[in-house]
Amino acid sequence: MEFKDYYKTLGLERGASVDEVRKAYRKLARKYHPDVSKEADAELRMRDINEANDVLRDAEKRAAYDALADQVARRGTARDFEPPPGWDEGFEFHRAPGQGPADHADFSEFFSSVFGAGERRGAQRQNYRARGEDHHAAIEIALEDALRGAEREITLRAQEIDDQGRPEWKTRTLSVKIPPGVHPGQFIRLAKQGMPGHGGEPAGDLYLEVRIAPHPLYRIEGRDLYMTLPITPTEGALGAQVQVPTPGGGVVEVTIPPAARNGLKLRLKERGLPGKPPGHLYLLLEIALPPADTDAAREAYAQLAKAAPFDPRRHLGV
Repeated sequence: MEFKDYYKTLGLERGASVDEVRKAYRKLARKYHPDVSKEADAELRMRDINEANDVLRDAEKRAAYDALADQVARRGTARDFEPPPGWDEGFEFHRAPGQGPADHADFSEFFSSVFGAGERRGAQRQNYRARGEDHHAAIEIALEDALRGAEREITLRAQEIDDQGRPEWKTRTLSVKIPPGVHPGQFIRLAKQGMPGHGGEPAGDLYLEVRIAPHPLYRIEGRDLYMTLPITPTEGALGAQVQVPTPGGGVVEVTIPPAARNGLKLRLKERGLPGKPPGHLYLLLEIALPPADTDAAREAYAQLAKAAPFDPRRHLGV
């Protein structure tokens, strides 16, 4: 059995604060939770992340782990590790508020051999009470749901404990209310939908990270929406009134100014995601050339070249 470096698992230095441990855990949990991650080893990585968080956020466990790590470093036994007899004398393992008991996750052989017996002894010596752990998952919604709000059902895999006290993965379906104006990266909190509490304490919460599916017309930046608006060379040169679809439905008429250039940005005020303040819809002009696929079209291009001589490469000095 190999000694596990829990600091390395969370990407931390040994002197990391509890707050740094918490932030590192949340970041990695969002990345590797099996409901979110597409990595082949997501469940194994999540197990290691849970273990590291369990140990490093608990003062007693962390002190014991650090002492054991010092012994391993001195003896050079990291690859062929066995916990020394009596190594945990003087330490009582228990959970801080907000952490569930160790038998509520599929911990590794290393964790069980080091902390299993100690935690069982600690549990017998105290009336354990703790709020359940928070869980994280992701939800992907359509842009239209973000604009108007919606109610959706999602299916998640969650770890529960069977009658024999063994962890198992179960599927559950939850109803989620999506508020209007939600944006990518925002979290929707489902109260008491995380891990169960202990000793009469409440369950943790479930935090859903919002992802918005790609849209054929619009892309999102914060609360603002962007759309590429094709125009003809004539519309760009002379100006025009063109019709544009809006994200909320319906069509508006937009003025293209004369001498409009490729990439010019026009703003439709408060036509983005709702909120305080609401976002805007930005139109990025893209001049589309008519195809020269007929004799008449080619002749028109030739006449344009004569009537309006233009060298777009003049600034290159060639």
